[in-house]
Amino acid sequence: MSPLLSPLASVLGLTVARPLRPRHMSSVRLLALDFDGVFTDNRVFVSELGHETVACNRSDGLGLEMARDAGLELVVLSKERNPVVRVRCEKLRIPVTQQLDDKLTLLRAMAEERGLAADEVAYVGNDVNDVECLQWAGVAIVVADAHPDAVAAAGLQTRAGGGHGAVREVCDAWLASRDAASSSAQ
Repeated sequence: MSPLLSPLASVLGLTVARPLRPRHMSSVRLLALDFDGVFTDNRVFVSELGHETVACNRSDGLGLEMARDAGLELVVLSKERNPVVRVRCEKLRIPVTQQLDDKLTLLRAMAEERGLAADEVAYVGNDVNDVECLQWAGVAIVVADAHPDAVAAAGLQTRAGGGHGAVREVCDAWLASRDAASSSAQ
């Protein structure tokens, strides 16, 4: 956060999360992500026939593939009911659970099944329905254009907005933290 932004944010009553850095990701073994507003820019396109489509960033997909191949476990937790979420996640080979009104219960259960502590879990969200997961996860990240309540619950924020490379930024930070850890171990 820039020194000029901090006082301005305080005067305006805004909460500003810290920028995401590789060092923040060093303990993460499970990355859980919301879909709408994280993979997308939160817009939906509706045809005259009522079909919904969204736009996703291809670089996010490559980042997820590289992170997964390097050992990061990935999962998408979404309130959305539209099949576009499942279709995109299947293409990316990421497990997805949709139609979730209570994401936190599932996230905690996933961590417990894997023997992970909260500090080994990162959650990326953008809106009020992500706040509980952001408060629980050891690494709580919101995208640049997240809702103020989500920003207040998160400790970290991407430079990129949802659908504009935010997921790639998170993956790159994790990969860089892994590379830094292996460099220091040698």
